[in-house]
Amino acid sequence: MNARPSRYVPRLVVATLLLALTAGAQARTVYRCVRDGTVSLATAPEPGSRCTAREIDDNAVKLPNLWGEMGVINGNLYERQQDGKTVYSTRKLPGSVRVMGFTVETPPGEPAHPGLGTVGKPQLDKFPKQFSSAAKANGIDDAWLRAIAHAESGFNEKAVSSKGAQGVMQLMPDTAKEYGVVDPFSSAESINAGARHLKSLMRRYNNDLMLVAAAYNAGIGTVTRYGGVPPYRETQEYIAKVQALHQRYQLAMGTRKPVLKAAQ
Repeated sequence: MNARPSRYVPRLVVATLLLALTAGAQARTVYRCVRDGTVSLATAPEPGSRCTAREIDDNAVKLPNLWGEMGVINGNLYERQQDGKTVYSTRKLPGSVRVMGFTVETPPGEPAHPGLGTVGKPQLDKFPKQFSSAAKANGIDDAWLRAIAHAESGFNEKAVSSKGAQGVMQLMPDTAKEYGVVDPFSSAESINAGARHLKSLMRRYNNDLMLVAAAYNAGIGTVTRYGGVPPYRETQEYIAKVQALHQRYQLAMGTRKPVLKAAQ
């Protein structure tokens, strides 16, 4: 198929689109590439990425789920020349030209969620002793613990998400049980368990807060499946929210200095 995809291919699932672009009669090869914790699909191995080839039968009734769960934030398909051939990829590499945009939603049933709290001013009056105590006991940043709680529930100890998460720290029932939570709506129990869970994640991901937030949001299994931050819209929006809140709480608590702009 030599025609540009924007003429003949609608905005379908990216895996389908890539299959349509790959030349071949009976089978097509799609590469799932991982770099810096992000996943892309391509019609040839991407330089600098860890890629795995998948052979797809043209006559297959159902396409394989190359993304993992087909969840991805709004993205683009790019065209470039590689080794004298035209290559398509969902990652923008040097020499790439944007062909078209796509959107695939996070599938139902995944734990990923945008959170119940909204980005706003720091709320230092919410359970101050409980956050301070839990952060100190687990050796984690108090501002980080508060940022997670703010993003998760807006500090509502009675909050319940559509995914089934509960309490201030929005712990899933299995996670709450793992940390011995008796009453998921107890602010003290929720905050303590949430802090312990964050400590465990920080050990697992060598203090990489982006991966910690991703795992807290979408689950360890999902991060493992994608080899990094999953491309779920909810998770990526959640991470951005937590990062913004973390900085605001650090500033409000005096653990981070404001950035001064140079005089013009």
